[in-house]
Order: sequence, then C-alpha cells, then structure tokens
Amino acid sequence: MVQKKSKGQVEAEISTALIAFEKKHMGRGPVDVKSHLIDDMVLIRLKGVLTPAEQHLAKDVDGIQLIKRVRAKLLENSSKMLEDVIKKITGVSIVSFHTDISTKEGERVIIITFEQNVEKKFSF
Repeated sequence: MVQKKSKGQVEAEISTALIAFEKKHMGRGPVDVKSHLIDDMVLIRLKGVLTPAEQHLAKDVDGIQLIKRVRAKLLENSSKMLEDVIKKITGVSIVSFHTDISTKEGERVIIITFEQNVEKKFSF
C-alpha cells in the first residue's frame, strides 16, 4: 500500500527543494522558506535572500531594478529544472511561475500554478 503524503509534508518538501535550488543557483540559500498549497497553486515565501552585494545595490532605484531583473532572469533560465523538481514532489504539471523580490525586506515570493487542484490531492 502506497502511503499518501500529507499537505504539510508536500509543503515541507517544496520548501526544502527551494532552499537547495537557491543555494545551487543563487550562491546562497534563504534564511527561511515557507510553502503553502492553495487550490491549484503553491505560494512560496523566501526570507533573507539578498546577498551582501545585493543589499549594497538596493540602496538606489537603479540597483533595485537591476536586482529584480537579474533575479527574475535567473529563475526564468532555471524554471525547467525547478518545474521538474516541483512536479516530482506533487505529481502535477506546472502551468506557470510568477515571482517578485522585495529589496527592502529581503524577501522573495514565488507563485506556481498547476494544471489541477493540488491541495485536494494530498491527505490532511
């Protein structure tokens, strides 16, 4: 008998995968990550994501825009790999990725939408 994962287990697996992804592709991991399955999407909040160099750049508007563009491009270029990891955890195909970063708070938010309701797939 295959044991069904709980919603909390899936959210924890997604958070762990995001920490590993950030460490490998951004050079360092976030201080904290929380993932929340909501209907047909997952909301991922990463805290403490800015590098010391990015914190310095974030002191003016041009630097803030540069950080946002670079971080969005890095995620876009690695989205297939991240998509494969999230699909392996959830068993559901991904429709889209959305992301933004707050240079003031040093937080990043990622929203991933799925082809179907993921939340109902797991036991509670």
